[in-house]
Amino acid sequence: MDKARFIKTILYVACVIAGLIIGCVIYFAYNPSESVWFPKCPFLLLTGLKCPGCGSQRTIHALLHLDFHAALRYNALLVSSIPYIILLVVAKTMMFFNPNSEFPVKIQKPTIIWFYFATVILFWITRNMWDF
Repeated sequence: MDKARFIKTILYVACVIAGLIIGCVIYFAYNPSESVWFPKCPFLLLTGLKCPGCGSQRTIHALLHLDFHAALRYNALLVSSIPYIILLVVAKTMMFFNPNSEFPVKIQKPTIIWFYFATVILFWITRNMWDF
């Protein structure tokens, strides 16, 4: 890898990490359900139904305060997706440092992605049927 690409990548990673830290500080300090600055779900406002992402902001706030019970109530899909998200980040990092690694290929198989997509759709339907 050439030096310019390496520096560009390092700057990109630093910006992403800085953004995550700033986001975590904001979500830790302010409760999305009590603040008018956080956006409301347009799907919920238009239809009265919850989308798969509804409650994600409150979930992040609860997780940052180590309130796992509340986080599961707000959006169980997001909480249960965290290990998969971590695996995807590790896979992308491995691809960057070792392009010949087989782990990223295994974790990003179409069957796994389609399974996750089906899980999201099932979660979307069931959370509106049983109001969770």
